[in-house]
Amino acid sequence: MRIENAERIIVALDCDGAQARSLAEQLSNQAHWLKVGMTLYYAEGPGIVRELKELGFKVFVDLKLHDIPHQVRGAAQTIVEAGADMLTVHASGGSEMMKAAYGGVQRGVDRLRQEVEAVTPPVLLAITVLTSMDQNALSSIGVDREVAQQVQELARMAMGAGLDGVVASPQEASLLRGLLGEAATIVTPGIRPAARSAVHDPIQGDDQSRISTPKAAVIAGASYVVIGRPITAALDPLSAFTDIVRSMD
Repeated sequence: MRIENAERIIVALDCDGAQARSLAEQLSNQAHWLKVGMTLYYAEGPGIVRELKELGFKVFVDLKLHDIPHQVRGAAQTIVEAGADMLTVHASGGSEMMKAAYGGVQRGVDRLRQEVEAVTPPVLLAITVLTSMDQNALSSIGVDREVAQQVQELARMAMGAGLDGVVASPQEASLLRGLLGEAATIVTPGIRPAARSAVHDPIQGDDQSRISTPKAAVIAGASYVVIGRPITAALDPLSAFTDIVRSMD
């Protein structure tokens, strides 16, 4: 089944609740996916997921779970029960932790099915190497592998633990698509449109190191691309979104 370009864009709402609600209203009927990260989730709680779902969006809850297996299992369950369509766990937490996350997702789905018969299980993804990290940053925490090799090893571990796919930079998308096959879900942050003219204020302190354009990422093998400030900091977020969609044709 062909995925339309608008469906591939996950808009990152890395902001407070008031701005998130305003952006959701502006993007309704055009954007399909919104991402709720730590900033918004910790401020608003699981209720913000339900609010965005009621507006018709699919919601990616990106909390990057990383703790002992028992805690991760419980956290994954509560995220699923909040209505998440996609969630993340750090692959660096190890195979047992990722298996616990998978178990928590199943528990959450089972709980939801007690209330609603038709429940689509959410997509469970493993974070490989953060897009803010380059080779020097990886070496500084004692990882001797090259970035691409570390991403590949963590991706293998994640798929072996039963996860649906991974989060990695667009620079590794092609490698991962070849490694994991067509069924895997590959989500790429670190996406920057070719032109930033739609952004009102220059992006200060950009913390992404391994980046790409939306079109290049999808061609390389990304299932979805995560885009935040080029849309959310634009004078007209909806126009910025539609411009990016057109740029992917």
